[in-house]
Amino acid sequence: MTLKTIALAFVLIALPATTLADDFGQELSVAAIERTKQNVRYDGRYISIAYPNGDVPANIGVCTDVVIRSYRAVGHDLQKLVHEDMKANFQAYPNIWGLTRTDRNIDHRRVPNLRVFFTRHGQSLTIGENASDAYLPGDLVSWKIGGRLAHIGVVTNKFANDGKTLLVSHNMGSGPQLENVLFAWPMTGHYRFNPTASSTAANTTGQN
Repeated sequence: MTLKTIALAFVLIALPATTLADDFGQELSVAAIERTKQNVRYDGRYISIAYPNGDVPANIGVCTDVVIRSYRAVGHDLQKLVHEDMKANFQAYPNIWGLTRTDRNIDHRRVPNLRVFFTRHGQSLTIGENASDAYLPGDLVSWKIGGRLAHIGVVTNKFANDGKTLLVSHNMGSGPQLENVLFAWPMTGHYRFNPTASSTAANTTGQN
């Protein structure tokens, strides 16, 4: 290892996570923070929606809708992306709800499905408070709350009061919130997904 490489390594270690994040991660972070400024009531009931670019009414939503709407705000339709991947690879997804085929009204709004999709088409990174992979703005993190509730949120570029833990945009029942919950519950996944770097990417203007 050369002195130049060592010096660069020290610089990277010294840089805050908000600096190390790429442009897409920063854009997704901004979009996720904007979600917390919207008046959204927690409501996860099944609703038939349009396809592609379908959405439940703007005044309701759950944790997955924070993720979906954040991606849509930066030009990517997770409804279409998840549906197309599930349609082609149905057996790769969890068999939790007794379904025998895809349902584009709800598939992308389920945390277990998003976890599989982000693992298949993004990066699945180390989890936990002592993870070797840094948490960066725009990352997706999932948890298991109370041993049964699957939850997901978007890591943002805003810091908690400790100056080192990044705040998360999520909806656990009180509408989208920006909170210090990154290590609040047992973590089940840590993902980084930039659709422009994936062969399955589809812009929100796409049709099927």
